[in-house]
Amino acid sequence: MKIKQTTIIIALAALAVATLAGCRAAKLSDAEEKFGRGEFYDASVTYRKVYNKLTRKEERPQRGYVAYKMGLCYDKLNMAPRATAAFQNAIRYEYPDSTAQFLLAKSLHAEGKYPQAIAAYDLYLAKDSTNELARLRRLGCERAIRMKESPTRYVVKSARLFNSRRADFCPMLHGDDADELYFTSSTEKATGTKKSEITGTKPCDVFVAKKNEQGVWQRPEPVEGELNTEADEGCVSFSPDGNTMYLSRAIHSETGSSSVEIMTSQRSDAKWSAPVKYEITADTLSAYGHPAVDPDGIWMYFCSDMPGGFGGKDLWRVNLKERAGSLENLGEFINTAGDEDFPYVRSDGTLYFSSNGHPGIGGLDIFKATLTPSGHWNIDNMGMPLNSSGDDFGLTFGSGEWGFFSSNRGDARGYDHIYSFELPELKVTISGFVVDKDEEPVRNATIRIVGNDGSNQKQVARDDGSFSFPLQRGVAYVMMASANGYLNAKQEFVSDTTEIDTEYEIDFMLASINKPQVIENIYYDFDKATLRPESKAALDEMARLLRDNPNVIIEMASHTDRHGSDHYNDMLSLRRAQSVVDYLIAAGVGRDRLQAIGYGKQRPKTITRRLHRLYPQFKVGDVLTLEYVEKLKPEDRDIADQINRRTEFQVLSVTYKMD
Repeated sequence: MKIKQTTIIIALAALAVATLAGCRAAKLSDAEEKFGRGEFYDASVTYRKVYNKLTRKEERPQRGYVAYKMGLCYDKLNMAPRATAAFQNAIRYEYPDSTAQFLLAKSLHAEGKYPQAIAAYDLYLAKDSTNELARLRRLGCERAIRMKESPTRYVVKSARLFNSRRADFCPMLHGDDADELYFTSSTEKATGTKKSEITGTKPCDVFVAKKNEQGVWQRPEPVEGELNTEADEGCVSFSPDGNTMYLSRAIHSETGSSSVEIMTSQRSDAKWSAPVKYEITADTLSAYGHPAVDPDGIWMYFCSDMPGGFGGKDLWRVNLKERAGSLENLGEFINTAGDEDFPYVRSDGTLYFSSNGHPGIGGLDIFKATLTPSGHWNIDNMGMPLNSSGDDFGLTFGSGEWGFFSSNRGDARGYDHIYSFELPELKVTISGFVVDKDEEPVRNATIRIVGNDGSNQKQVARDDGSFSFPLQRGVAYVMMASANGYLNAKQEFVSDTTEIDTEYEIDFMLASINKPQVIENIYYDFDKATLRPESKAALDEMARLLRDNPNVIIEMASHTDRHGSDHYNDMLSLRRAQSVVDYLIAAGVGRDRLQAIGYGKQRPKTITRRLHRLYPQFKVGDVLTLEYVEKLKPEDRDIADQINRRTEFQVLSVTYKMD
């Protein structure tokens, strides 16, 4: 803030006090005192009363000042809609501090009103282009719009059983089977009767919910023992053996001073002892809270505003075994000019935390940090729906990709509630049918699938020829189908890496070794043996089939229709068969595995089930002889001629061995 602005604001505050002399002066001063002590809920109520009494035109500057202070209270209480209205009023009444514009952008951001928030950030950055936090939060709005269009696969649900009508937050799973859930709550069941001047609710206590013998969660109850007091207790973590609890405790004194400390409690016979302060440093002015013990029990991560950080609250850690001299700030990759808070460490070393300094969706977002071999942290926003425009924090994982976290999303009062999350296992499958050339099921066919990830699966086709395999994403697979009396067929493919459920379909058409097999889609120039370009795909497939079955010798035969002399058709069909053989030889098939023969019109085609399905005017078993075809309608004669004009192969031997 510029010096000139500061002078104006101080003058405004003095003017407000002077103008509100008499019956209203005490109320404004009372509000200022409450605000100074951090009693934001009580202060907001008093500011509102003062604001409503400032109705005269000459009191507009004072209204701007009071609206700004109300906005600060609502901002602290996470009441984004009320904060937005208050800061808009402050700006409308020409409150001169540009911070009001920044805080308006922040509250719009927390409401999920991203276009409006971007516009508000732009107005602020036009006055202070050097504010890195404003720039990052504006970037967060842009990313939030994209994240909203591409949510992650996490499934998030309200954990209604654990939630009360007040604030419930910072869940922490406990127990060998994650069968206990500890969390913090300001429910009316909490200890004591006095309401907090800061939040307007009871001070928080630690509660626990347990599973019964059937694995069903039961309603939460306050933890047993001496843990809960008139102070705020919560945000717990545990030693690896589960017998030591680390927790935050906030004490608010009558003099207005507040402190947040890390405490420990010991478990004995299912009861927790009275908390004892855990000394980290001799600094008594800074706040220390939200401890998180790593799974090895070596490091305790926590947040603090102690000197030596990067601004706001930073994440730190201290070695529980060698406390002296082990205090570390997690550094500039983790910490920002904003607040970093609520750390959580998984068994693989992955760090999760919440931040409003990294580009985010709004309020506090949950981030995932992985340490690289070079010692740097890679930071990833966990995306929607795990994150929202509100505050999202306090993550805890079970034994897989599931767990609980807390969020104040959708609660205009700013109260936090507990949510469950789960990342469903991706279902990637491949299924299909094994059929013969007549598209009839091949029963008892064996399908093998081998992946470059080392996987190897085998399955026997069902009676209808169907099969199905589970797959992994991003793996290259080779599949082979085989059956007695048929040539093997092989196919290759790579599964997609997209994180969505995917089902691939692939069919195998096996060629019988006991009867001729038509090669579809082979075309010649009219009255010639020259292969047309559109025959290439079918011929390449034939070459691959022969490479996949290196032990077979085949006869390649070509047939003509009823037109023309026998001699002419015999020679034309032989040349055409030889053209196919020449193509296969050029494709790498051994010459001694191929025999070309032309049958002309000597072997008319017999109608199969497949041909009957395609051309129901012909019955299964009908032979398309000259006499049969000439009795047909003209349009059916053309179809019959087309069926008779074909190229086939017949397996002659399955014992070929290369010299």
